[in-house]
Amino acid sequence: MTAETTTQGETRSMPRGRDLYVILGALMLAMLLAALDQTIVSTALPTIVSDLGGLNHLSWVVTAYLLSSTASTPLWGKLGDQYGRKRLFQTSIVIFLVGSALCGVAQDMTQLIAFRGVQGLGGGGLMVLVVAIVGDVVPVRERGRYQGLFGAVFGVSSVCGPLLGGWFVDNLSWRWVFYINIPIGILTLIVIAAVLHTTSVREQHRIDYPGILLIVGWSVGLVLMTTWGGTQYAWASPQIIALGVGSVILIVLWIFVELRAAEPVMPPRLFRSAVFSQSSAISFVIGFAMFGAMTFIPIFLQVVHGVSPTMSGVHLLPMMVGMLVASIGSGQLISNTGRYKIYPVVGTPIVAVAMWWCSRMDETTSTLSMSLRFALLGFGLGLVMQVLVIAVQNAVPYQDLGSATSGVTFFRQIGGSFGVAVFGSVFANQLSSKMESVARSGKLPPGFDPTAAEGDPKLLDRLPPQVRGDVLHVYAESIQTVFLWAVPIAVVAVVLTWFLREVPLRATAGAQDYGEGLGGAHTVRSSRHEIERALSSLMRKDAKAMELYERLGALAGVNLPAGSMWALCRIAKDGTVSGAELAERAEVLVEQGRPYVDRLVNAGFVVRSGGDLSITEAGQAAAIRLFEARREGLAEHLAGWSPEEHRELAEILTRLSRESLGDDADGKAVYAGAVPGEGHAGGGRHAAPD
Repeated sequence: MTAETTTQGETRSMPRGRDLYVILGALMLAMLLAALDQTIVSTALPTIVSDLGGLNHLSWVVTAYLLSSTASTPLWGKLGDQYGRKRLFQTSIVIFLVGSALCGVAQDMTQLIAFRGVQGLGGGGLMVLVVAIVGDVVPVRERGRYQGLFGAVFGVSSVCGPLLGGWFVDNLSWRWVFYINIPIGILTLIVIAAVLHTTSVREQHRIDYPGILLIVGWSVGLVLMTTWGGTQYAWASPQIIALGVGSVILIVLWIFVELRAAEPVMPPRLFRSAVFSQSSAISFVIGFAMFGAMTFIPIFLQVVHGVSPTMSGVHLLPMMVGMLVASIGSGQLISNTGRYKIYPVVGTPIVAVAMWWCSRMDETTSTLSMSLRFALLGFGLGLVMQVLVIAVQNAVPYQDLGSATSGVTFFRQIGGSFGVAVFGSVFANQLSSKMESVARSGKLPPGFDPTAAEGDPKLLDRLPPQVRGDVLHVYAESIQTVFLWAVPIAVVAVVLTWFLREVPLRATAGAQDYGEGLGGAHTVRSSRHEIERALSSLMRKDAKAMELYERLGALAGVNLPAGSMWALCRIAKDGTVSGAELAERAEVLVEQGRPYVDRLVNAGFVVRSGGDLSITEAGQAAAIRLFEARREGLAEHLAGWSPEEHRELAEILTRLSRESLGDDADGKAVYAGAVPGEGHAGGGRHAAPD
């Protein structure tokens, strides 16, 4: 185990070695489960509709999960801070598994939608608590090393989700899309119970329960209005008007509550920032397009082109690859150039063009042509999503950093909920009216019910070839209309990007979290967590350990070899440490490290008594100068954040400066390849003291 000093000054144990890797593996599995369940269902939807019926409610299979997971994430995060994350995390896994099992046994569409809401409630907890627990088990300095792994989980879920969903449908049944979560979730539960023993620092919160409930209320009201309007009820019907008016009232109440909440879910002051407001609006549209496309493209492929569920997942790969390439590529270019506005300015027109191009697909469109359209759509989406997170992080003050990052991903998820609902409503309405036209033409065989075919596409196989071709064309035209409706929405985003203000990049923008930009889930982190994540990544880009200590020694006026400075900082933090333990931390032989310790003893910085080494006042003063030099270097990464004005930022810098010197990870590096007696020591195995 290793130790970390928190911003409150407490020291807590952290797992190391095998225990750490086992915990991280379990956390990655949990995050993968929650991220997959936003994408894995898409290729199974046509089969689910064929089995359960209820085409008009198809979009809610996706929307119920998105809404419940998005709305619950702030609650899980604050409850975890307040009552401890391990038990809350285990609770969220149990809720997720119960929801998964219930989804697998659902007997009709209403049950499935309700159980998806339960599953999403647990999924929201998985997402936010995984990120928080990583902060509990990994020292800040080392988090950047693992950040890419968790970002990769979102990429894997985006690419593999539709493919896995199709494979389960073809080889088992659509119910295994949900059942597969159970063994993986149980394994995660067992590992977390057995290995995770760390205690997180408790933080008291005043949880904004009214704000959370009101968000759920107006979100569900508006999504119901867009789902039922023009299909189940006329747009001017009392039901639709009541939903619209009720939602507006709830939004007004929500704003009123948030203005007075001690810790609002989303501080209203954020909307005073033009960058945040514009980025949130663009994010809403991008979520609208992304989740809508991912829901209805598999329906088009499986029904109109007759491909298998697995192959429909394969057809989606160009879209996912385009999204990954554009998101990661634009992130790297932004880090190198410091310019970011150009990417959404270019990306949103690409999304609009791709949507229009997708609206031209029909039953005769070739696989190559469809792949190019999907790749273009994914590329446009990828150019926009990552940049919106960067834009808001550059525009807001430190105290709003966490809320602003959460806000822009929140609007992407809400946009996805609306996109799936609106696309579903348009599709169902178009299909119903066009099917009626086919029925009136007299081409359908006696006894064939066109409304039944709407709910069960497999019934189309019973039609004569010519009639079947006409009906498939109706499906194609209905989905064409869906994408055509998305074009003006994308054009709105195009216009909004013209007015997006470009703020000079802070250094922390170079440490991007690609998970936030890949559309995997709603992100909830505090401002402190965001800065710690960024600093962790930036510290990995610092000079190599040997060069770092030499540079700090010159700045602090400490004329010692790098190995001696490492030992000085380690002993200063521990007060007293045995020579054997010091060698073990550095992963060298005691004899190999002794020349460096001798330099400290001769300089009066350390006293040797038997096998123990103790820091002196002079040594403590020299170590403090090294820590201060390191702190000033880290503060350069926070240029623009005004750490002198924020106590929490100042504490983070002080803590990281101590953690990052005399750190176990540097021990071997500062001794490797050196010659004993010349200020360096070669690497080797541990040895007992003489």
